[in-house]
Amino acid sequence: MRKYLLLIILAFLSFVSLAAEPVLMGEMTQGSLIRGKVAPGTKGWLNERRLTVSKGGHFAFGFGRDDDLQHTLKWQLPEQELQQKVLTLSKREYKIQRIDGLPQKMVTPPKEVLEKISADAKQVREARALRADSVDFIENFIWPAQGPISGVYGSQRVLNGEKKRPHFGIDVAAPIGEPVYAPASGVITLFVADMYYSGGTMIIDHGHGISSTFLHLHKSHVKVGDIVEQGQLVAEIGDTGRVTGPHLDWRMNWHEKRVDPGLLVPSRE
Repeated sequence: MRKYLLLIILAFLSFVSLAAEPVLMGEMTQGSLIRGKVAPGTKGWLNERRLTVSKGGHFAFGFGRDDDLQHTLKWQLPEQELQQKVLTLSKREYKIQRIDGLPQKMVTPPKEVLEKISADAKQVREARALRADSVDFIENFIWPAQGPISGVYGSQRVLNGEKKRPHFGIDVAAPIGEPVYAPASGVITLFVADMYYSGGTMIIDHGHGISSTFLHLHKSHVKVGDIVEQGQLVAEIGDTGRVTGPHLDWRMNWHEKRVDPGLLVPSRE
């Protein structure tokens, strides 16, 4: 009898252990945003970084373009031992384009605009530092615009032998004035019409440090502080900033990590 009772107790403890393990959603690869769910009251860490966990147990974390391939997820229920599991990412290959013979002004911006570039970057950093407690990021993201994909996450240009910053967004080509919709609900934390590189620039905070950034916009239909719903019209596609044609450049962040929006929406040709 005591033997059977012990087996029942061990089976129950095994079930509790399994039930307490985080449920993760997302592709385990470089550039991916991973969303998860744990029992309410659980604390979590990615490597040594504390994760924000909502009252309902929702959390998220992201990996950069060139992040290491192994990471450790840790979690702990109240008054229980710390648990952990190793996450192994797949390595990605990115498109590299080499262009030689360009005028130097096309490679390096002139000195007279460096101050504006610095001011633009400061506004973006400050907007991304405004991190809402909402969990809008748990929604299934939708495409913010319609049109052919003209640029992908992670690609990089080498201009006159000089490596430029990788492209951290996904580009959707469409005529000026075409609608841009919120890919998930959130709050507008930034809109500037005339940034040097990105032109009309908007940021939507989806909660827990996760944000969408829209670049090269022609016009905004919302203002800073507005709460928007998924699918709501927020802007129009433009050709502002440093571009060769009208398109939407959609970028996403988890805090300072630049993640791939294309991994969160249905694939398109």
